Amino acid sequence: MEKIGEKSPLSASLCLHQRQMIRQGIRRILVISGDSRWCQQQALILAQLLPGDWPWIGEAGSAQTKIIPTYAAKTLLGQEKMHAIFDATTAFDVEALAVLAGTLRAGSWLLLLVPKWSHWPMLIDQDSRRWCGQEQAIATPHFIYHFQRQLLADNEVAFWHQGHCPILPLTESRPPRRGIDGMPTSKQQAILDRLMRAESGVWVLMAARGRGKSTLASMLVTQWPGTCWVTARSKSATQILYQQVTKKAVFWAPDALLVFCRQHDVKQVDWLLIDEAAALPVPLLSALLAYFPRILLITTVQGYEGTGQGFLLKFCARLKHCQYLTLTDPIRWAANDPLERVLDQALLLNNPSKSKTGDEKREQGSLKIIRIAQNEAWQKSHLLPDFYGLLSNAHYRTTPLDLRRLMDAPGMHFAAMLADETLVAAIWLVDEGGLADTLARDIWAGRRRPRGNLVAQSLSAHSGQWLAPILRSRRISRIAVMDKWRRRGIALRMVLAEKQTAQRLDFLSVSFGYTDELSAFWHACGFKLVRIGSHKEASSGCYTAMAILPLNTAAKTLCQSLQQQWVRDRIWLPQWQCYPLPINKIEDRSLNDEDWRELTGFAYAFRPLEASRAALQRLLINSLLPLPALRQYLQQQLPIAEIIIHCHLNGRKALTSCWRQEVQQALLNLDKSRHDIWQKWVME
Repeated sequence: MEKIGEKSPLSASLCLHQRQMIRQGIRRILVISGDSRWCQQQALILAQLLPGDWPWIGEAGSAQTKIIPTYAAKTLLGQEKMHAIFDATTAFDVEALAVLAGTLRAGSWLLLLVPKWSHWPMLIDQDSRRWCGQEQAIATPHFIYHFQRQLLADNEVAFWHQGHCPILPLTESRPPRRGIDGMPTSKQQAILDRLMRAESGVWVLMAARGRGKSTLASMLVTQWPGTCWVTARSKSATQILYQQVTKKAVFWAPDALLVFCRQHDVKQVDWLLIDEAAALPVPLLSALLAYFPRILLITTVQGYEGTGQGFLLKFCARLKHCQYLTLTDPIRWAANDPLERVLDQALLLNNPSKSKTGDEKREQGSLKIIRIAQNEAWQKSHLLPDFYGLLSNAHYRTTPLDLRRLMDAPGMHFAAMLADETLVAAIWLVDEGGLADTLARDIWAGRRRPRGNLVAQSLSAHSGQWLAPILRSRRISRIAVMDKWRRRGIALRMVLAEKQTAQRLDFLSVSFGYTDELSAFWHACGFKLVRIGSHKEASSGCYTAMAILPLNTAAKTLCQSLQQQWVRDRIWLPQWQCYPLPINKIEDRSLNDEDWRELTGFAYAFRPLEASRAALQRLLINSLLPLPALRQYLQQQLPIAEIIIHCHLNGRKALTSCWRQEVQQALLNLDKSRHDIWQKWVME
């Protein structure tokens, strides 16, 4: 490593490195470690030395620089930048870091600002509040140690520690990168030839960032003799493609395109290209496909894309005659790019478990289940990349956020099934429940929404079972089996093993995108379906289903109440009509105690109308009062805007208040003493 001393100007050394990086077509990361203000000052100095775009992502920065908050990092997808700054001195959002790195052109420096190196692992990470399941941020030593090791292990990472001279990598001999001459690579040309011959169908172009997906799409638009339309969630998200085809193709916002297709004939359009297709809701994608003879879906299948894996695993698998295309060699930078390499290693973006399938012919008796403690064993174990890689391959929601949760969030439990030392299956569970009575009531009433407790809170907030968060439970967050080991009862065996270790709990739970196959699996494991969500997930296109496995009498009572309520409410909830009933049908339109509690919670607390819909429908049947705002919405199904005009209100908030007041009046009119009892219970 070459040290830059006082007699060797920093600017000259950086410029020398950048010229070489441009020739070699690579990008590098410079880690600046120290006090937050010092790190930011050095970043500003470097940004002034080297001309470039210099987007700055972080929670704080200099007044001279426009800061992009980490939550807005995905607005950069589809763009190209020269040089960037990522401030991780107080909060380390690794997904935003990966997105930012994916925008950088060859020759770029990524400046990563981090706390003092020796202190960093034990410092509170403010980003952890998003994923740790607690109200307070936590320190994340396991992940930070892991990340530091990956940086130190790569000899092309540059460092600048406060109080020391910067240390830049020695200039290594790499072959000069072949210039980009606008001509397609052999792989791009082969794919382009196939698309140019296409008569109809859906084509899915998948690759990691920088592989030339958008460039290939622009070549198709340019060479196609007919009409091509382009859509994406925003023009900024498809900047590379849009800039290259703006004179030839018409760009549409997805929602506007669907409206246009429903109102006009679009048969003259030969191709619809959907850039970053994984970012669009599945129902919208499905609707658009029906209107065009040829569709090219372009998506980045990499963990930090959020729904990218869901797009591949759920949506594309359902398409008939879908043809898959892939690009593997980088175009925007050279192979073995230092920045891509170190982030792939640190964030486990390359899914290493694909290459390890085990001996599928081995007898079941040779398999063993081991429990994995969430401590430094993760750091030293070869299981970490295999475990996380298997989950990434199998689950559409696995992102680097899950890697952080896996390594440092409290209340996590892990087990793996091994054949000899080869990973065959993995399961990940999360503790939930055990909340105080007062907090549980506040969750039910809509007054509080603490972090974590996904199923326990949902059964209270949406299904009205306020006791659910009080009971102690454990949710199965992920379960996956290697492809060649499936259909052997391995997943069932792992779930039953978890049941045996959870005897001090009240129930196990699971939340999943509903399909008949998954529902049948969880039923075989002993779980009872207790809730179906009201909206389809953007990532899977499925309704969210929740099921529980009761382990004692209290949980069995909860399960019975949930299933009875589901069956009783079914007639008022259209999205539930196509799902099989968990128990025999119940014909009852009277108001029982659970209805009174639900209605009083809506009237005097903050229960949402969607959660109270069935009870409100029964109230309208049993009440003789006019209740115009409620009847217009629930019985006459008038649009919200029309009801607001009819009732002389000034907006949606006023309408909600009107609904609550009407319920108060109806309950008082039906039975004042019963009303008073439940009002007191709700207000306590």
